[in-house]
Amino acid sequence: MRTVQLIVVFASLALAASAASAQFVKGNEAVRIMADGSRRVETPPLPTATLAKPCPAVNPGCTASGWRMVETSEGIRECTEIYARPGTCRASTYGTEKRSRLWIVKTGSQWMQCQYPDLASKCVSTKALPYGAVQ
Repeated sequence: MRTVQLIVVFASLALAASAASAQFVKGNEAVRIMADGSRRVETPPLPTATLAKPCPAVNPGCTASGWRMVETSEGIRECTEIYARPGTCRASTYGTEKRSRLWIVKTGSQWMQCQYPDLASKCVSTKALPYGAVQ
């Protein structure tokens, strides 16, 4: 009986770890693995127009449209905007907390927002209205 309990515990831990660590979008061209194994990450460029004051990730009440999951040099982050400006991102809670999320990815030369961490999900330009989903 004890062995069965241990197997259930380890299986649960493995499942939780895999869900929490699977925080990327396969095919996101914003992330490149270099020959030496290092990662080079590109974030969406700031627009030429002046942006509003950043909505801080520590007090996200100023963003009613959910979190933007943006790959940064620090890994996947939950951001209040697609640009990942300093102070607008925090550690990801994907896999541990259910929230409204959009996944920001680059495909070709275009930045897209996807409903799920999958390029086959509903993806539209970052300039279009998104298809959010609680995940």
